[in-house]
This record gives sequence, structure tokens and C-alpha cells, in this order.
Amino acid sequence: MIVTTMEIKTTTALQRYFAEIGRRGGQRSKRVLTKEQAKDMVRVREARRAFSRFHSQCFWSFDKGIKVKREDIAWVAEQLMKNGDRAAWEAGSKLCR
Repeated sequence: MIVTTMEIKTTTALQRYFAEIGRRGGQRSKRVLTKEQAKDMVRVREARRAFSRFHSQCFWSFDKGIKVKREDIAWVAEQLMKNGDRAAWEAGSKLCR
């Protein structure tokens, strides 16, 4: 098999590229969040999980692909506590904290 200089340059370029990606992936995130922003992110993540977990029980009339946002947390908690069983009610009460 004959290897051309173009293939060698491409291979080294790819190696450098992957090395750079790996180096960046291992670095710490530069994003700075306030405590309030971090809490909101966690609450949104939990609301999305609860929406997905209890969809057939509490949210059956809504599209499963709805993207729950920060403004929807109170609605998700209300629906969980109104239409769900004890596990759903507990998940809703955690969202209200």
C-alpha cells in the first residue's frame, strides 16, 4: 500500500484535532452559575423527569414531547398532586420546595 503525503498530513491533522477535543473535554467548565440559577436548573430537570415518569397517569392528554420549562414547574407540580398517586404527589411536593 502506498501512502501519500496528503494522507500523512490529514492523519496528523486529525490526531491534533482529536487531541484538542480530548484536552477540552477534560477541562473544568467555565460557566459560572448563581445559586438561584443552579437551583432552577435542578428543579427543571426534576420536573422533566416527573413529567416523563408520570405521563400516562397525570399528563396523558398532553403531547409527550412537551419541553418543560422553568415557567411550567408549578403546573407540573399541580398536575402531579391533583391527578397522581402517592408517588406522584410526593414528586409534586418536592417541586414546590
